Amino acid sequence: MQNEWKFTAKDIAEKSDLLMSGHRACAGCAPATVLRLIMKATRGPTIVTNATGCMEVISSLYPQTAWAVPWVHTAFENAAANASGIDAALKILKKKGRIKHEHVDVIAFAGDGGTCDIGIQALSGAVERGHDFLFVLYDNEAYMNTGIQRSGGTPLGAATTTSPAGTVIPGKLEPKKPIADIMVAHEIPYVATASPYYWRDLIAKARKGLEVEGPAFLHVFAPCPRGWRSDPAKSIELSRLAVETCIFPLWEAVNGQYQLSPPSKAYALAPQKKKPVKEYLQIQGRFRHLFTPKFEKLIDEIQQITDLRWQKLLKKCGMA
Repeated sequence: MQNEWKFTAKDIAEKSDLLMSGHRACAGCAPATVLRLIMKATRGPTIVTNATGCMEVISSLYPQTAWAVPWVHTAFENAAANASGIDAALKILKKKGRIKHEHVDVIAFAGDGGTCDIGIQALSGAVERGHDFLFVLYDNEAYMNTGIQRSGGTPLGAATTTSPAGTVIPGKLEPKKPIADIMVAHEIPYVATASPYYWRDLIAKARKGLEVEGPAFLHVFAPCPRGWRSDPAKSIELSRLAVETCIFPLWEAVNGQYQLSPPSKAYALAPQKKKPVKEYLQIQGRFRHLFTPKFEKLIDEIQQITDLRWQKLLKKCGMA
């Protein structure tokens, strides 16, 4: 990895948007903000491949596009496979002298369904082969584009159309899949988590992922007002609360070595500042049923799972 990239707010503001305005994202869509910010981290020529999902649909309805770079739509499960093919093709073209650029950044975007579930086979294979690309999971915690169905990234207790909250079942029965830890287990050069509220951290991590030689994985928290039944004006606030409650802590693993990022490190140094998960849950309609006598004990279970995962992370970072 090169020396840490330095940038200012002015640098980011002056760089042209590569995901342009005019797309069809819903009001308050955090994934659209995430993609726009990540594209600010690119070094030069860039090729994007996008799995089927919300960000594909909102940015590329024929005959229009919101992308100012070469962009390829691929099937739900194939973003990583497509990225590995692009990487292989670039290597051959460079060898033949047909590409003179020092860097051509390759970025694959996919949601939690296209990453944690039906895309995990292609992702695992691509990183095992060592292809040089950045894979970005924009995590809105369900299959939002196809009707808000639960995914492996959906958290415990969340109501979706395939894990409905009723009189017996309190939404999804299983905790969220620890996909970033699964990627660290693949022994790749760079894995990180990020949140759009902490935009400097997000952009810097995207740049680090692009600069490493080999595969990099970036897991970005991305609230969806439509699927979460939350106020569209609260999406970025939710991405902050997820960090403040340690439901979604920010960290990075460089060659397998974990370290907390500054926003989350603050809660390791001052645990009393960590907010209860209840503050995060109560402003989302998908958790409304948890605030009834029948299911309120599940809030305590979610808090326990959050605390346990936080303690495990602190140990990995050498802070517990």
